[in-house]
Amino acid sequence: MSFLVVESLVMTYGVLRALDDVSLTVKEGEFISLLGPSGSGKTTLLMSLAGFNKPDAGRILLDGQDITAKEPEDRDFGFVFQGYALFPHLTVAGNIAFPLKVRKWDAARIKARVDEMLSLVGLDSFADRKPRQLSGGQQQRVALARALSFGPRVLLLDEPLSALDRMLREQMQTELRRLHRETGVTFLYVTHDQQEALTMSDRIAVFEKGKIVEEGSPARLFKSPTTRFVAEFLGENNFLRGSRSNGQWHGLGTGFSLPETRDSGGDTDAATLWVRPGDIAFGPGGDGDITFTATVEDFVFGGTQNRLTLRLPGGESIAALIAADLAAEGVLGQGLTFHARPEAVGVLR
Repeated sequence: MSFLVVESLVMTYGVLRALDDVSLTVKEGEFISLLGPSGSGKTTLLMSLAGFNKPDAGRILLDGQDITAKEPEDRDFGFVFQGYALFPHLTVAGNIAFPLKVRKWDAARIKARVDEMLSLVGLDSFADRKPRQLSGGQQQRVALARALSFGPRVLLLDEPLSALDRMLREQMQTELRRLHRETGVTFLYVTHDQQEALTMSDRIAVFEKGKIVEEGSPARLFKSPTTRFVAEFLGENNFLRGSRSNGQWHGLGTGFSLPETRDSGGDTDAATLWVRPGDIAFGPGGDGDITFTATVEDFVFGGTQNRLTLRLPGGESIAALIAADLAAEGVLGQGLTFHARPEAVGVLR
């Protein structure tokens, strides 16, 4: 039996269908990211799971028990808000202890648990500080410790890292993965940051206009998306015209074959091909690679990788991320040879 099941959830606000027949199955101990642009329904689903929203239709099951109508305090779910929501008048220890006092734990048990959580998030020496005396990353750790303190079966996180700068956000991503591994709690994590979802998740559910349009492992969704929306939203991508005839694909200004994992067979007058900028390399490549020529229209220095805009013979423009040993001098306006591996080119029929 699945641990947490969402069945055909519908949530409407007037004429807006915020959740449109959403279904999702979660295994115990999974780290699942709900990924999508603003207004796509991911936070609405999280709020419904928490019990803050009551859906118009559908069910939420935990261990086979229907919890759709249960109040938030009866669900045994932890929640980490985007703005931390710490109590400013309480110390770090007081914030962590708060949900334990609400549950009427005895003083000795609370003290032991608070000490355990402080150690877990690396804030042992900050127990007596107030939230205003902490950095953003430290406040986020307190919020996580508080949400995990009572041993929830599920932890719901609503874009908890969005207010942090890039370096601190990356550090906290590592911390979240560590906490997930060490606690074994099921994490459902809302984000609009594609890299965040790819880095941390066991599985990603991609939202668009109130629906889950695709779900799977980060590697599967990134390497083999089945919808244009996911291919476009989950990492940068190039899209170009393609066609298939006599067993061969045509695109990138040349003809080529694709492996069976990419090519479902059958001739087609037109299809959309995609190839990610990082999968395009400079030079003719080796046997089996797709080799093509293109004119360099733009060159942007990027440190370890430079960003090139390439004009294909048919007039289409694509982006390429090329190793830094290729310099701008002498390549702008030039027709050069590039290549890509066949397994890096996808087809959207």
